[in-house]
Amino acid sequence: MGAPASSVAVVATVVVCLCGAFARAQAQDMDNEWARPPYRGFFGAPGSLLPQSDVDLLEFPLNLEYLETEFFCWSALGYGLDAIDANLTGGGPPSIGGQSASLTPFIRDVASQFCYQEVGHLRAIKQTVRGFPRPLLDISAANFGKIIEQALNATLDPPFNPYENSVNFLIASYIIPYVGLTGYVGANPRLLTPQARKLLAGLLAVESAQDAVIRTLLYEHGTARVASYAVGVAEITAHISDLRNSLGRRGVKDEGLVVAPELGPEGLTVGNVIAGDHLSLAYDRTPEEILGIVYGTGNPAQHGGFFPQGADGRIARGLLA
Repeated sequence: MGAPASSVAVVATVVVCLCGAFARAQAQDMDNEWARPPYRGFFGAPGSLLPQSDVDLLEFPLNLEYLETEFFCWSALGYGLDAIDANLTGGGPPSIGGQSASLTPFIRDVASQFCYQEVGHLRAIKQTVRGFPRPLLDISAANFGKIIEQALNATLDPPFNPYENSVNFLIASYIIPYVGLTGYVGANPRLLTPQARKLLAGLLAVESAQDAVIRTLLYEHGTARVASYAVGVAEITAHISDLRNSLGRRGVKDEGLVVAPELGPEGLTVGNVIAGDHLSLAYDRTPEEILGIVYGTGNPAQHGGFFPQGADGRIARGLLA
């Protein structure tokens, strides 16, 4: 026999009131959590609301995006971000040592696309978080030369010059985007909001594609010797990856274009055109690992390398302090 209609109505009223109170309490808790401080409406994103931790994790990659923008644009176009959109620099100092690279028409076209993609990444991040001015960047031939000598543990004569030809440019390009993409993989599980995760997913997809293009173009020349040096292209990528593993200080998270068979996909190939772990999943890195690599010191508290005065953002500044 069914319950009286009046009893059902009373129960329904109580349930609705309890649910409403619970929802209001949840909303209040969420407001308290996500509104310290209230990041709303920066740079064309009215109504956006992000927790401080998401802001920090989205601002940190600006360091790498600035670096990639400057290197790709100078190499392809002969000028950097100041000539494309000075507002995006935030008034930061001009980069050191950028110059037009001697590239084939095909590689220059690829580099130009990378350049403008990186400009788009800067816009996307700065439309979501406040960001910071471009830090001082060293993209000089001398700095890249030091990195290659550090990787090979040898003094090169003549010094390595990333702007000298297309192969050298690709080898220098191998150094940069992969570090950023591992950082995006590492940041992903730490983000709290769908808005932040969506932005990161879009950035990661394009950075991964850039790295795949660079590795594929180098893989085609894998057995060729780098001009003036008795070292092959695939061999030099392995040395660069070993250096990054050493500076990152967290084990193997980097692999060259050719690996031992047991390290290839499913342990069945020595070719390694796309780096991945034993399940062919992308490696992850923390900000500490990334800074140790791009500083060239292995220490996130000791700046140098591409960032003579250190990287910017709360995370990087906190580690330097």
